[in-house]
Amino acid sequence: MSVKQLFEPIAADMQAVDAVIRQRLYSDVVLIRQVAEYIIHSGGKRLRPALVLFTAGAMGYRGTQHHELAAVVEFIHTATLLHDDVVDESDLRRGNKTANAMFGNAASVLVGDFLYSRAFQMMVGVDNMRVMRVLADATNVIAEGEVLQLLNCHNADVGVDDYLRVIRFKTAKLFEAASRLGGILGGADEAQESRLAAFGMHLGTAFQIIDDVLDYSADEADTGKHLGDDLAEGKPTLPLIHVMLHGSDEQAAIVRNAIETGGRDDFALVLAAIQATGALEEARRQARAEADLAIEAISTLPPSFFKDSLLKLSDFAVERNH
Repeated sequence: MSVKQLFEPIAADMQAVDAVIRQRLYSDVVLIRQVAEYIIHSGGKRLRPALVLFTAGAMGYRGTQHHELAAVVEFIHTATLLHDDVVDESDLRRGNKTANAMFGNAASVLVGDFLYSRAFQMMVGVDNMRVMRVLADATNVIAEGEVLQLLNCHNADVGVDDYLRVIRFKTAKLFEAASRLGGILGGADEAQESRLAAFGMHLGTAFQIIDDVLDYSADEADTGKHLGDDLAEGKPTLPLIHVMLHGSDEQAAIVRNAIETGGRDDFALVLAAIQATGALEEARRQARAEADLAIEAISTLPPSFFKDSLLKLSDFAVERNH
């Protein structure tokens, strides 16, 4: 199932979110408009804003504030991408040049700051202290995750727990916040809100694990990024950790050296070790386990097409090829 098919039940709401995004992107500073519009409209899946819409709908919310909060979540996500690409020195994302490749590092960092501050202006406008606390906490945790990932780069001693901690902070936290926001808008009680948050956290974890799998298995035309980018940056992702834990001494040494030195010189050897040890299959198994936990977390939600869409989204996160 494609993203477009997944989002059919909320197509009108997604159009409303896009209208909010276009309106809120406006700035009198021309460069801000150029960079922000370039990155916002460069082909992202919009999974995080969709989570706000789906969970709000599943809880019976029928207002319009979910459009504003969905846009807030997308702005926060986009700001992290702008900063990520500068830190990683990336030049390709979603098949397009990254903003830093187009406009320079300084513009990317500063427009990322603009998107963060605009997001906080918007969340204040919702006038809900619970909403503001969730988003403020999430943004802070995401920043911690970025720093943790930086510290882990070129460190071949990173274990599975360390790897998962970075994912929970850097990626899954915004999925968790988006799902929690829908519950807050829909009047969820504490237990319901916690279950929706758990759904988002497990979904985001599954999604990132598969992203890390695709860095060694996808078609570049599908992903719009170079294979082996994580390896080039010295990132110890789950497939690499699996080889070091379960491969031969020679395979582990190849991967360790590749992480510590970075670059793509040993990509073919690393890929052979990954394939020989079943590392991608094991990573997919762990992603499936996370998706199953997400599904279990919303098992008590009343039947609705919103709930059905959340369940389909859990499967999509694991089965996708880009």
